[in-house]
Amino acid sequence: MNLLPARPGLVLSGLAVALLVIIVVSAGVGPVAVPVGTTARILWAHLVPGEHIASWSLAQDQIVWQFRLPRTLLAALVGAALAVAGTVLQAVIRNPLADPFVLGASSGASLGAVAALAGGAVVPGLLVSGAAFSGAAIAALLVFVLAQSGGRVESLRLVLAGVALSYLFSAATSWITVTAEHGKLPGLVFFLLGSVSTATWEMLVIPAVVVLACVIHARVRVGPLNAVMTGDETATSLGVDVSRFRIEMLIATSLLTGAVVAVSGGIGFVGMVVPHVCRLVVGADHRRLIPVATLAGAIFLVLVDIVARTAAAPQELPIGIVTAAIGAPFFLWLLRRRPVGGVR
Repeated sequence: MNLLPARPGLVLSGLAVALLVIIVVSAGVGPVAVPVGTTARILWAHLVPGEHIASWSLAQDQIVWQFRLPRTLLAALVGAALAVAGTVLQAVIRNPLADPFVLGASSGASLGAVAALAGGAVVPGLLVSGAAFSGAAIAALLVFVLAQSGGRVESLRLVLAGVALSYLFSAATSWITVTAEHGKLPGLVFFLLGSVSTATWEMLVIPAVVVLACVIHARVRVGPLNAVMTGDETATSLGVDVSRFRIEMLIATSLLTGAVVAVSGGIGFVGMVVPHVCRLVVGADHRRLIPVATLAGAIFLVLVDIVARTAAAPQELPIGIVTAAIGAPFFLWLLRRRPVGGVR
């Protein structure tokens, strides 16, 4: 089903405008509310050089610019990364249930990051990012090896291997968490449930660079992505080295997953929900799907972050709880609606 097959440019423009508006709104939402107009003027004053007549307080300026805007931008980066990773994995594996969470990459990245954090590393240090990427890469490699049968990678075996390894990595992560120093336990638990509440401007650098590079890489490789969705035989006849391409994209998605898990923790279902919704709008052609999924993922997680801040105010919910509440019913609907063996 393709709701707007002839107007991808209109969809992209609408999503870009929506993202900007939601970012401004999000930067003003919280225990101390800042009106949207005031938030917009504060952001304009910081982003556009020149003299500005300040009609807001210093406290409002610090709340919007130093605290809420970084977390909003981090949520957008994480959402975009997970959505692109899910889009790529669903195409490469040809399974509608594939995403970094289901295939074990997110659990592997969480294990690496928690091991680094429990050992004394500080986010966003390179040790945590490197450990998260290493965990995601090891998970992807193990899933790939376990899913092979007769020299070929089977879609269903990939999902089953990913689920099994997710449980294994989650068990190891839980062991590290419960045996960690008492003072680190609350922070580790909150990290595992997913949060962008500790975001700073410095934390945005690594995920921003990785997300930009991986999105560009996925956009450049839309030809092979479209080819592998038609089947291994067809893709091979079109000149695609399917095995090599799968390894390439698994490495790319592992890097993407590791970079965002290191700064946001484990956030599930984004990579599964967003790509399917985007396919309903613009179809399965990755020339349109990759940029649309990037923007839609960013919008989705920024909205989820707003809900996490306000649903149980003044207490803040971990983002992973909200995405699970949305994603789990969608997962069950997908199981009922689509065959497990391919993306359609």
